[in-house]
Amino acid sequence: MGSEPTSLESGNINDTGSALAQAQIYDTLVSFKPGTTTPQPGLALRWQANATSTEWTFFLRPGVKFTDGTPFNADAALFNLNRWWDPKDPNGYRDANKDWQSWGRAFNGFKGDPKGTVKDILKEGPYRIRFVLSKPYADFPLVIGSTFFGMASPAAVRKAGADYGTPRAGAVGTGPFIYQSWTTGDRMVLRANPGYWGGAPKSDGLVLRFIKDPSARLNELKSGTIDFTSDLNPDALANVRADRRIEPVLKPSFNVGFLSLNSSNPYLKDVRVRRAISMAINKKAIVESFWGDLGVSDNSFLPPALAWANSKQVPANVMYDPKAAKALLAAAGYPNGFSLDLWYMPVSRPYFPTPKPIAEAMAADLSDIGIKVNLKTEDWAAYLQHRFQPGFDMYMIGWTPGNGSPLDFYGAYYGADVSSDSKYAPPELDALLLQAQAAIGRTQQARVYGQIHKLTHDAAVRIPIVHSRPLAAKVPNLQGWTPSPLGTEAFTTVFKN
Repeated sequence: MGSEPTSLESGNINDTGSALAQAQIYDTLVSFKPGTTTPQPGLALRWQANATSTEWTFFLRPGVKFTDGTPFNADAALFNLNRWWDPKDPNGYRDANKDWQSWGRAFNGFKGDPKGTVKDILKEGPYRIRFVLSKPYADFPLVIGSTFFGMASPAAVRKAGADYGTPRAGAVGTGPFIYQSWTTGDRMVLRANPGYWGGAPKSDGLVLRFIKDPSARLNELKSGTIDFTSDLNPDALANVRADRRIEPVLKPSFNVGFLSLNSSNPYLKDVRVRRAISMAINKKAIVESFWGDLGVSDNSFLPPALAWANSKQVPANVMYDPKAAKALLAAAGYPNGFSLDLWYMPVSRPYFPTPKPIAEAMAADLSDIGIKVNLKTEDWAAYLQHRFQPGFDMYMIGWTPGNGSPLDFYGAYYGADVSSDSKYAPPELDALLLQAQAAIGRTQQARVYGQIHKLTHDAAVRIPIVHSRPLAAKVPNLQGWTPSPLGTEAFTTVFKN
């Protein structure tokens, strides 16, 4: 793994490192067919909506147990859902600074919030629950199926209290693997769940090593100390192909890496400055240099697989025009430029496998129009927190979704509830996001998403840099790995022959 999980507490994470580990321990109500974004039964055997998609009923799988032996049923599902959704739920431990960011981002707030998507959650039998929504939501099953919403053992949560999900307390789910240990800064050890309802894993266990540097991960793979890994440097593809000890695995392209700007900054509050920054960065050259054939740059926050949701009013090709960028800066009152901090991630991600040199390339482009860039970074957990408070001028981040809906891209970084870093949340955008949530059918959805694309592109607050095809690799005798386009994947079928 390129980063260490920040937590094993489902519903309270927003990074793929944590989600990848959680996907081995927990199950969600809805799952996805391997290698696709197509939903399939998980802990729910089936689900159905009313005529307006404002109510969704889930019929739960009977006979499933958590790995501590306690049963999964409607009561257990409600225990998890309420601690995420209800600010007054005593098992939410909000007094211990648990903010349940996954739920807040996905459903526009919590119980009692007038803008919140979920109005009520009801038990209708020992294995049936019903969600009552405040507005239509056609893709609700996809969202509740995100890896962020894995079902934890109520008994384990009650026993651990606010420590649940930490290295001290671990985690208990119904998933294919059982938590065994977590050595901070080094590894997490999981053992197979022989009684897994989906069939016992094909391996006896998993060791998740935390190795930030992609070159170090590649060297460990070559030496045989690890069996497979992801998020390698794209320029390592030829090296991987030439080495008989290992094999490349190209994951599907379904992500976005972008530069986020803080519109409350004295300079960045002017849209002309933000557009100047976008035009000054030679995105295509950066992608060619750092990704080669494994990346594409365009004017959309959405990956090419979701191009149907793009606006025809937004040019597909990115604009690189330093001269025009300087003119915009001058028109905004900054002919001699200014200084800004640019924060880059300390870990490799699928969309930014080598953050520092990519940041250096962007800084060089910006210096050509008079913007002096101060490069900064910090520990990953602190980075994720401090981008919101106290906030960064500019920072690199990205997104690999938990489901295949365009709203999982836009909703993760646009809207009043998720914009404390960018300070960009116009009411018209919130209205469009709600329309997209309610839209049924590709034609209706494309019309609304096209308006979102145009509005966000013109604002130049989240500037897309790349949609990458992540490079992974494995030893030749490792079998059964079907890479997922989503942010996480289960390793139930992986084994060595």
